[in-house]
Amino acid sequence: MQVVLLKDVPSLGKAGEVVSVAEGYARNYLIPRKLAEPVSPGKLEELQRVRQQREKKQAEMQRRAEKVAAALKDRTIPVRVKTGEGGRLFGAVTAKDIAGVLQRECGIAIDKKQVALPAPLKEIGTYPVTVRLAPGVSVTLQVAVLPE
Repeated sequence: MQVVLLKDVPSLGKAGEVVSVAEGYARNYLIPRKLAEPVSPGKLEELQRVRQQREKKQAEMQRRAEKVAAALKDRTIPVRVKTGEGGRLFGAVTAKDIAGVLQRECGIAIDKKQVALPAPLKEIGTYPVTVRLAPGVSVTLQVAVLPE
C-alpha cells in the first residue's frame, strides 16, 4: 500500500515522502496514529506543490545566507567589554555576546548556536570566529575584544 508520511518515521522516511508499506502496518499503525495517509491523486498534487514551495524557500534562504556571508567576510567586529588590571576581562565574551553585537552593529539576526566559538574569550585581542549562516554556508570573521 502506498502512503504519504505526515511525520518523520525512523524506519520509513521523512515527512512528505511517499512509501510502500504492508496494508496491515498502514491501517493498524500508521494511519490511526496520524503518521501517514493513503495516497490519492489530490494528495500527490498537494505534496508536489508543498515540495516546490519548500525548495523555493530553501533556495531563497541559501541566497540570503550567501549575501550575508559576502558582507561579513574579512570583517572585524569590535566587542567592547569591561576589563581589570593587566587586560583581564570581567567575565568572558560568549557566542551570545557576539550574536548580539552582530545584531546591533550589522543588523544581522543570528542565533547564538550559529556562532562556533571553541571557548569563551577571556582576554583582550583579535580572534577568528566562524558563523554558520545556513547548511553549507559559513563565514569566518575577526572578533576584536577591546577594553571599554
